[in-house]
Amino acid sequence: MQFNGSVPEYLIVPFIEGDGIGPEIMDAARRVLDAAVQKAYGGDRIIQWKEIFAGEKAKEKYGEYLPKETLEAIRQYKIALKGPLQTPVGGGIRSLNVALRRELDLFACIRPVRYFPGVVAPVRFPERLNVVIFRENTEDVYSGIEWRKDSMEAQKVIRFLNDELSCGIKDDSGIGIKTISESASKRLVSMAIEYAIAKKRKSVTLVHKGNIMKYTEGAFREWGYEVAKEKFRESVITEKELHENGGMKPSSSRLGRDTDGKNAERGMRSAEWGISKEIVINDRIADNMFQQILLHPDDYDVIATPNLNGDYLSDACAAQVGGLGIAPGANVGDNTAVFEATHGTAPDIAGQNIANPCSLILSGAMMLEHIGWNEAADLVISAVSVTLKNRQATIDLASSMEDATPLTTSDFADALIKNMKLKKQ
Repeated sequence: MQFNGSVPEYLIVPFIEGDGIGPEIMDAARRVLDAAVQKAYGGDRIIQWKEIFAGEKAKEKYGEYLPKETLEAIRQYKIALKGPLQTPVGGGIRSLNVALRRELDLFACIRPVRYFPGVVAPVRFPERLNVVIFRENTEDVYSGIEWRKDSMEAQKVIRFLNDELSCGIKDDSGIGIKTISESASKRLVSMAIEYAIAKKRKSVTLVHKGNIMKYTEGAFREWGYEVAKEKFRESVITEKELHENGGMKPSSSRLGRDTDGKNAERGMRSAEWGISKEIVINDRIADNMFQQILLHPDDYDVIATPNLNGDYLSDACAAQVGGLGIAPGANVGDNTAVFEATHGTAPDIAGQNIANPCSLILSGAMMLEHIGWNEAADLVISAVSVTLKNRQATIDLASSMEDATPLTTSDFADALIKNMKLKKQ
């Protein structure tokens, strides 16, 4: 997911304010990111922000929710930072976020999920979860191929399936078509493995429902293993191959379930068996994965999954560490990347200066890392960690913290900037 091209010291970054709380959290995010770049590079590198438009603001300015000028700007500058967008009601674009991903071929939704000390979480040991989820962004049920009950299209498809293929579908059914392709699956898994190797992570887990949907999600699993062996043979080993090399020495006494339902000891780096591979490739059935990520979160590292599973799983993981308010995200393709808040527009608190900007700020840190400005990215992440550990937070987090100091959106940004400390050399 590294930036495709050279990065100028004077970098133009398009941004979409977003709807609802978008303007407030975008202002906070830009100030924090500017401060991090200034502190890290002392003026030698600068972000020039360029506003582009989508959502309600675009409708007012251009008469449409996603103008071509916005798409052209993102293609030109290759990156963008985006606030939350409200999906239009009553026709038009089905989802602005889905439309952006499709138009720009942002095929990977990347969601790092980690715990920040000080945040109150619903599980006993939230610090054990530290995963990066790669969710395929362009296919699955999100591809939008569906027809309403009793529509001409639905009836035509039902007649064909019943008459030609004897499927026995009820006449009063709505119809949806789920597509998962080899090409899209392999490029998603390839990106996940490349990330795991570059970041020295220990495993990549393919999450699927292939025991039931054998030719879509089951195929995703098979294609994932295929591309791992075809492109990354020198760096990866499968969980099955580890078993064949004498079993897997567990990192604890826990026993889990593999995808065939047999007991399998997990949580093991291949190096501990004298096998010179960097990454273990395994897979888990989706419903079992929800149990595993709760019971044994530290057994998982990088996760690659089709679209719908990834949507569920990324939000469920975020809930384990305190919620979407501290969960960053990016939509990444071969040539462009859009970094975004992962939560909604929260219109009920818009304009009150109380919204939590952490998700967008941490997404901005992902953007800095993407372009190779790692020192600035580290400053942002460490500042968030220190500030939350000090129980300085917006009201959504502070209300559940003991002896916390509730801050406004803008005051929270000020606290982050104050808590930015360069590491001693």
